[in-house]
Amino acid sequence: MAYHRAPDSKRERFRRYLEKAGVYDSLLSVLVSLYEQPEKPDSPLEYVKQHIGAVGQASAESEALQQEVMDLRQRCARLMEENKDLKEKLQRYEPVTEDGGKAK
Repeated sequence: MAYHRAPDSKRERFRRYLEKAGVYDSLLSVLVSLYEQPEKPDSPLEYVKQHIGAVGQASAESEALQQEVMDLRQRCARLMEENKDLKEKLQRYEPVTEDGGKAK
């Protein structure tokens, strides 16, 4: 009976390993996506092959895009502040009249 239990514990360790590495969730996501397809592909294996890499890439790609968005927001804030400062300096040299035109 002990011989019979060994493969189960080995299988369980392997399953935990796959869960910890994110493989289990990736496979599940692709299979759910396949299940939800209104028109099933001719080759489900090809579908899984094409989409399995996209699951991991999507998160890495989205992290890179999120970082880029944060960088661009910071740059935009700096440029807006610089623009504000330059407008204030310009005001000192070229005051605007009440009607919006430049004073002469």
